[in-house]
Amino acid sequence: MNIDKGKQSLPGRRSQAYLILSLVAVSGEFPADQVSRLPGGRAYKVKLIKALKSKKLIQTYYSDRLRGHRLTANGKKALSEENPERFEAFLTGNTDTNQPKYEVTRRLRLHSIAQTIVTMLGAGVSVCRDEKPDVFYPDDGGGTIPSLSVTAPAFYNSREIKELGSETVKIQGARAVGVLLTCTEVFVVYNTGGSLLKWEYKSEMRTKALMKTILCRGRLSRQYRPESVRALMLGKDMEQAYQLLTSTGGVKRSYFMLDGSYDSFIYLTNDHNGEVILKLLCDSEKTSELVRILSENLYERDPGLFVENDAIDENGEPVIFAYDCDMPRITRFNSALNLHGRKGTLICADFQAEALRRFCGGNVRIQTIDMNKLEGRFFP
Repeated sequence: MNIDKGKQSLPGRRSQAYLILSLVAVSGEFPADQVSRLPGGRAYKVKLIKALKSKKLIQTYYSDRLRGHRLTANGKKALSEENPERFEAFLTGNTDTNQPKYEVTRRLRLHSIAQTIVTMLGAGVSVCRDEKPDVFYPDDGGGTIPSLSVTAPAFYNSREIKELGSETVKIQGARAVGVLLTCTEVFVVYNTGGSLLKWEYKSEMRTKALMKTILCRGRLSRQYRPESVRALMLGKDMEQAYQLLTSTGGVKRSYFMLDGSYDSFIYLTNDHNGEVILKLLCDSEKTSELVRILSENLYERDPGLFVENDAIDENGEPVIFAYDCDMPRITRFNSALNLHGRKGTLICADFQAEALRRFCGGNVRIQTIDMNKLEGRFFP
């Protein structure tokens, strides 16, 4: 790593070391275990972390079995001066990114956002402020709304959304970690990690309503319709998906359950498989091509059937494409088949199959997509 010896003492913007610094800055505290998910070999990344520490740009904080990297005062100053457009909002004021707290709940929140950002990066989604349109600017009532459009997938974390100002008072307590904007859809993003997420129905509904008001009926009304707002849940693995699908919310119903808050609630794993599916979902042309391939040897969907479907097989039975692990849709499909005593087929990715097979009743047949072949075909 070539770190300049000048005033700013920073690595080049295109370097892996600068990427690590950027992630630490926008996260407030970057979980040490997420470094392994970044590009590059393990030994090289260990060397980079040591070099950044030796230059007193970052430091490691360990408490309550949580280990994370934080910027030093020197690191904050250097980044703010070198690239204020990207970092100034995160490294000023009494914010959790500028002055990260020490309570374990606050740190877990920062780690959850950081993990989400890594997954977005792995899917080719823009996460840096200077690489995406400024959508959540404060409304000062000054008149003309800037001409905005999202031409490439972009993720805005919860800290950026708060820049709306007083509007965000309505969504205090919401568990969303940010919003993903693709060219056609709005995803409110959650990260449940390896345990059930705390859930407050009314707060999440206010979050959904705010996105519809600010984006679909306001700043990006020419690009998004209100029905474009969906939800995306990230989690540790497919075992966590099974827990979410079967959750009843706990004794006090204070944990996540499929309560109808979103008609579409996609679940993706925080790993390479999840990144590949997310990359696919962010590209409408590639998604359409996959649907075309899956539809080969099947008949057109029947919109009048007793259960929603993407196609009909040779026996006249419904088929859904569930590679996106849309939890409400899978639940509706499974319940309808069981209710009517009919058979149907669910097509999913190979890594999703075991958990979905456990969840679905005997009336659902599982067919799988080979993830290696899918990635080779669409992202060689």
